[in-house]
Amino acid sequence: MDMAGTTVEDPQLVHEALMKAFEAHQIVISFAQANQVMGYPKPVAIEMLLEAQKVASSPAFIEQIYAHFLRNMLAEYRHREELCEKPGATALFRTLRQSGIRVVLDTGFSREVVDTLIARLGWQYEIDGSVASDEVEQGRPFPDMIWKAMQMMQVQEVNQVAKVGDTPSDIQQGRAAGCEYVIGITSGAFSAEALEKENPTHLVNNLSELAPLLLNGTKA
Repeated sequence: MDMAGTTVEDPQLVHEALMKAFEAHQIVISFAQANQVMGYPKPVAIEMLLEAQKVASSPAFIEQIYAHFLRNMLAEYRHREELCEKPGATALFRTLRQSGIRVVLDTGFSREVVDTLIARLGWQYEIDGSVASDEVEQGRPFPDMIWKAMQMMQVQEVNQVAKVGDTPSDIQQGRAAGCEYVIGITSGAFSAEALEKENPTHLVNNLSELAPLLLNGTKA
């Protein structure tokens, strides 16, 4: 499962941090533009936004913007009071794990941000593992994080894997990996219409719909 927007109730903190990082370098991006790159590894997202703005970029410039974003993000995730889990996230983790389903979180964030979030939400013992985008060669929409999660959990067959996320890149990732279930959730950054374009196996409105779907083992 993805983190921000899927299992983590993020009150647009990622968008804000990204916009502020660009503003600090005299580049203005809109909320809608920031939203379009949600789910991607953040250095990749920054490069995409620079290209969209027709701003000349270099690895050093991307790193400067990313460093500013990272500082903003860590400060927000450590201290912003309204940061919380999506309703029912911990309960879902427990239900799935009690039924023998392993829960791994994956994200476009770096390991430092992932660990900050997990600690803040008290999920150290509620999940089986996590994969950050800086721990694989290619983040979303490539399947590397899913394959790493499978390796960590000693899962051999991708038809035993469900991918859940709130962005097109989540669904593209699940499709690229060949997951049996590729589930878009509409309570995050994108509408049902936007997610449907990526051909998920299922669309759900919130986390409460996942346990019946996964435990019944039915596929549309």
